[in-house]
Amino acid sequence: MPHKITLTGSATGPLREYDRYVAFDMREKGSPSAPKGLKKSTFISYTVFVAKKAFNKTGLTKKSIMHEKILIQGEPTLDIPIDECPGEIGVICFQITVLPNKNDKEANESNDKKETKQEASKAQQEVAATKQAEKQESVAKQAKTVQPEVNETPVQEKKAEQPKKQQPIQPKGTKDVVGFEDIIVPEAFLKTRPNPVKTEEVIEFVKRTGHLDKPSSLYCGQNHENGPRSGCL
Repeated sequence: MPHKITLTGSATGPLREYDRYVAFDMREKGSPSAPKGLKKSTFISYTVFVAKKAFNKTGLTKKSIMHEKILIQGEPTLDIPIDECPGEIGVICFQITVLPNKNDKEANESNDKKETKQEASKAQQEVAATKQAEKQESVAKQAKTVQPEVNETPVQEKKAEQPKKQQPIQPKGTKDVVGFEDIIVPEAFLKTRPNPVKTEEVIEFVKRTGHLDKPSSLYCGQNHENGPRSGCL
């Protein structure tokens, strides 16, 4: 069963190119603690060999490989000449992955948080603007509802202040009303009798309305040679 090895870190030396592969050196620190009685492991140097096709897919360059943090998964080898493998252990790379930089990760998280806050703030502003608009609309509706009442009140008061016109109790054409004691009946009328039908009509009208519909005249308004005729009222 082949041995497997995993390395993380950055290249410690320049990138070297060969016909079908590239090589670079890395250093990996041992565990900070060791079993009791054993010495702690120190740095171990590795020389990593990566096929050019796999390396080109990562987007790494000769300059960036010195600064980017990478993950190497492969198996150790001791069969490569020392002039190509200056490291203590050679590693045949099966998979290479560029890991996100801590600073970039923090910057991305900061940007994400900032965008989230901006979106939340924008949402709050939109909600506040919506509430303000609804409040203004409600106030405008209340103002429209109250305004007609305010406008109608003076008119109603004005109408209430105007006294009702009293219906005239005297018939149309009568300039004045006199009492019965002031009425003087000429002797010519004392010898005549009024028309019973007309008299009954007048009585019924007064009972029904409480006043006369026309002046009670001692003369019929027509000139008679021999004085008023019988039946004139």
